[in-house]
Amino acid sequence: KVFASLPQVERGVSKIIGGDPKGNNFIYTNGKCVILRNIDNPALADIYTEHAHQVVVAKYAPSGFYIASGDVSGKLRIWDTTQKEHLLKYEYQPFAGKIKDIAWTEDSKRIAVVGEGREKFGAVFLWDSGSSVGEITGHNKVINSVDIKQSRPYRLATGSDDNCAAFFEGPPFKFKFTIGDHGRFVNCVRFSPDGNRFATASADGQIYVYDGKTGEKVCALGGGKAHDGGIYAISWSPDSTHLLSASGDKTSKIWDVNVNSVVSTFTMGSTVLDQQLGCLWQKDHLLSISLSGYINYLDKNNPSKPLRVIKGHSKSIQCLTVHKNGGKSYIYSGSHDGHINYWDSETGENDSFAGKGHTNQVSRMTVDESGQLVSCSMDDTVRYTNLTLRDYSGQGVVKMDVQPKCVAVGPGGYAVVVCIGQIVLLKDQKKCFSVDSPGYEPEVVAVHPSGDTVAVGGTDGNVRLYSILGTTLKDEGKLLEAKGPVTDVAYSHDGAFLAVCDASKVVTVFSVADGYSENNVFYGHHAKIVCLAWSPDNEHFASGGMDMMVYVWTLSDPETRVKIQDAHRLHHVSSLAWLDERTLVTTSHDASVKEWTITY
Repeated sequence: KVFASLPQVERGVSKIIGGDPKGNNFIYTNGKCVILRNIDNPALADIYTEHAHQVVVAKYAPSGFYIASGDVSGKLRIWDTTQKEHLLKYEYQPFAGKIKDIAWTEDSKRIAVVGEGREKFGAVFLWDSGSSVGEITGHNKVINSVDIKQSRPYRLATGSDDNCAAFFEGPPFKFKFTIGDHGRFVNCVRFSPDGNRFATASADGQIYVYDGKTGEKVCALGGGKAHDGGIYAISWSPDSTHLLSASGDKTSKIWDVNVNSVVSTFTMGSTVLDQQLGCLWQKDHLLSISLSGYINYLDKNNPSKPLRVIKGHSKSIQCLTVHKNGGKSYIYSGSHDGHINYWDSETGENDSFAGKGHTNQVSRMTVDESGQLVSCSMDDTVRYTNLTLRDYSGQGVVKMDVQPKCVAVGPGGYAVVVCIGQIVLLKDQKKCFSVDSPGYEPEVVAVHPSGDTVAVGGTDGNVRLYSILGTTLKDEGKLLEAKGPVTDVAYSHDGAFLAVCDASKVVTVFSVADGYSENNVFYGHHAKIVCLAWSPDNEHFASGGMDMMVYVWTLSDPETRVKIQDAHRLHHVSSLAWLDERTLVTTSHDASVKEWTITY
């Protein structure tokens, strides 16, 4: 199962959502990924990860069989949508620089690509040979948007940071004239599906409508300004009579174009994160994208409240943990912007915690015996959050003296936090002891299930054992040697073994009952290992590394291993957790969460 990331958004920049001509899916980009989601059931998702650079825009061909996606380096990839492998059909580099928008002709044979190249801002060519079918000229700054009339005679329109739109006839496409009605950047140009009209939307808060064949101005929507803020996106209704607009004034609006009036105004909220950066009208679905990355399904009958809001992560995920709550298994994921999300592991339904939480990267999370999520963050705090309330307000926050890197919990209300150059013992959400200059740099920590021993892994390649005695930590004077700087430590659930992984690509397992003697060594990763997790069966454990690999190891036999290749292609795996003996959850900097069924 794939729990997909949200769109990657930035303030003041339009976000394009691509629609599926067959009406089933919608597509958007995040990082190096293109995400395809089912519009009726957005929990069903697929991720395309073949771009080497950040992808900006993806658009379906009108045939529905191919998708063209463009990245910041100017690469355009055209790939198959019908098979799971998404085979690459063609790759082009129309110009050197960021691709900002893509448009196809209705026969799926020609493609226009625009953006910020060095010597040119756009190109239009045949999809199968790359040969030019015209020139995109007439602008002297970045072109933000392009669209092609979906009926003959073909027309093409562009919108640019030079405050102008331009109109072309073709093929071959030739520049006809510039349209200078807007006073600020032109963010979006779109032809109506029937080709009779096209509309332009700008940072000046205005939308103009033109004749699709001649390019003559028809009207300004709303007479003067259409929105109180800049407009980032517009999308026509399938019947070409209405237009959806998304604006920085935190609203989306539906316009009846023929009578030039607003039909509904959707007020999305009052914070900066409620600014509307993208929209899509597909079948009966009206979607908008907020600066928070959230995808809103707008309700025509009740503009004040969306039908549903798709949440998740838009920034890379650092850590995850799992917990059963009321008979259901939940996955908790924390990201590098401090956002924590919880997912129903069956349905993928998810939401974020209420209230104000961490303000910086969540580095590590775990669940204690009283059902609280214990999280440590680069904002120098450790938080205890009740998992039945899922609300930060009025909950325990422990301020640390230095930045915490890792936290582990044990029975009896204990938690051990590893900070930069410091190890802190907490009992019942209060600091009770700290080892201030341990003489090495501690990185990671695990507490034995019995609650009496703490294992701390250091950058010096050793694991040290401490005992919890009342409210103190006593150094046992025992060194366990790893093969390199320690990156994670974990005790098996029955407390019999301690697994240690390191930057030298090795996992070492120590046997607790035999005085922590070395039990076995596991080789296989091609790069630094970053995370470890024991299966509930105490027989298997999983490791994830910078080589983008996940291995599931069998304790008794280092040779038998299950290999998950390219678990999150092009992104290293940042965290692992087991839902049950057969189900492993992985996450990575691609901001998505995946579930794998493991068979031995």
